[in-house]
Amino acid sequence: MSGGRNAAPTPAFARGMTTRRGALRLLGASAAAVALAGCSIPGQGGRGKVTQATIDAFWKGKAGKGAVNWANWPGYMEDDQATIKAFTKDTGVRVAYKEVIQEAADWFGKVQAPLAAGQSIGFDLMVVTNGIQLTKMIELGFLAPLDHDRLQNFRKYAGPSFQNPAYDPGNAFTIPYTSGVTGIAYNTKYVKEEITSIAQLFDPRYKGKVGMMGDSQELGNFGMFAIGVDPQKSAPKDWENAARKLREQRDKGIVRKYYEQNYIDAVSKGDVWMTMAWSGDVYSLASDDVKFVVPREGGTLWTDNMMIPKPAPNPVDALTLMDWLYDPRRNATLTEFINYVTPVPTAKQYIEADARSAEGDDKADLERLAGSPLVFPSADDLAKLRTYRVLTQQEETQYQKIFTPIVQGS
Repeated sequence: MSGGRNAAPTPAFARGMTTRRGALRLLGASAAAVALAGCSIPGQGGRGKVTQATIDAFWKGKAGKGAVNWANWPGYMEDDQATIKAFTKDTGVRVAYKEVIQEAADWFGKVQAPLAAGQSIGFDLMVVTNGIQLTKMIELGFLAPLDHDRLQNFRKYAGPSFQNPAYDPGNAFTIPYTSGVTGIAYNTKYVKEEITSIAQLFDPRYKGKVGMMGDSQELGNFGMFAIGVDPQKSAPKDWENAARKLREQRDKGIVRKYYEQNYIDAVSKGDVWMTMAWSGDVYSLASDDVKFVVPREGGTLWTDNMMIPKPAPNPVDALTLMDWLYDPRRNATLTEFINYVTPVPTAKQYIEADARSAEGDDKADLERLAGSPLVFPSADDLAKLRTYRVLTQQEETQYQKIFTPIVQGS
């Protein structure tokens, strides 16, 4: 970690947390629903349909070619691409890295037609957040089934919370790149009690001082947590009950605003005293006044996942890169730049070692990173985290009809 990077905008603000959440924002969700509704390609893949025979058939005869084209979000690689250079030095595989993914729905719109036609999109590896677009990519058979015999580092070092996710059972098509947590941020200059519960977001004492997210899946998850429902196991009746709870919160004037991106500025200034928040935003704020907590009812774990498009020209090299990134030493170096939740818990010991040998600001930064529950959540916090409900196209339409009107005031 160089002093020059510390002087630059922090990665969280450079990325903009809501950029890749955008597929589920109110207007974005509607656009995505329209785009997906127009997709008439019969499912070629589907969760739970991957067999060893399918895996063997895809990978048979494929060999490394010494090159990978990688599509990712902005701010997810060091400016000097030190991690990529180290990979090339170790393996001889050259990487062309492009920050071309700005928003999940837009990316899906760009790659849908060529992938449906079995044509290359020009990339062997891409990073997509769990959610509507990823579900569609799996259902439509756009992704290569992963050969886990070639993912030994993933098998050995991936934390339990990052294996076998509900959106991709058995990690059949994806493995995590990095993750974040949706919890509660609060400003201790104004909130004099410890925040431990989602119920406090509904407390009339904080009328007009609470921020909630406009993202329908984020908002819906917290509504379900508030009524004691696990979002991953929820049914439409639970969505209705959660929406009722959220409407009551809104109608009582407790919510000051439903935020997309600018909530972190609002809570730091005291425009709101507490708000739904993403862990990376709070970490990058580096404020002693603003605290982040995973409430006892639960929080949301979202993940940006690596995957290989089925028509990729260089799938073997892409798989090699994916597994290489799970080596704890290599992952630690990348985590020192990204500052989000790493799927490799043992990377922490290498960050601690780097801190011991560092000096000045670099030492302080690395010590803070290694000790942060926002990057290395505790076992208790991880046990409280849930992902989004995996929605079929029909369920997604129903879900949006239930939760979207809350933010719109209807």
